[in-house]
Amino acid sequence: MTGAERKQKIETYGQAPEMLEEALKQFPKEMWQFKPAPDRWSIHEIIIHLADSEVSSYVRARRFIAEPGQSVMAYDQSAWASKLDYHSQSTDEAIALFRLLRKSTYKLIRSLPDAAWSHTVQHPEHGTMTFDRWLDIYDRHIPGHISQMQKNLEAWKASQKK
Repeated sequence: MTGAERKQKIETYGQAPEMLEEALKQFPKEMWQFKPAPDRWSIHEIIIHLADSEVSSYVRARRFIAEPGQSVMAYDQSAWASKLDYHSQSTDEAIALFRLLRKSTYKLIRSLPDAAWSHTVQHPEHGTMTFDRWLDIYDRHIPGHISQMQKNLEAWKASQKK
């Protein structure tokens, strides 16, 4: 990734809380619990997942910077959603936590020297992970889940017509 590409990704990464909050306005609250299929997540579950994922991202970014070459934790996101009873958790709190964590990491990474971006960590499932790959994954995370939420909305609307 070039320096210019990285700088652009860092900026869109930092804009994710606003992007998420703006997107959520299009989804009626009464459909947030709707699951398009038993093995698919509701918007409510996606929001809680985003907060949990951001906690992991927050720690990983700091590991890249302060302890390159070390291992990072993997987690089973489906197990977390069911065993942590995502539907009983507050979406307002999850959004606030996501916003705080994302903004904190954005402020940390936006002025890192280029050399820091060559750091790696060891991921138990994916092997050696570069800091640039981390940025790419988390820069795409929110847009990907917004797309998933839009598909949920379409499925919910179709279910209302039956």
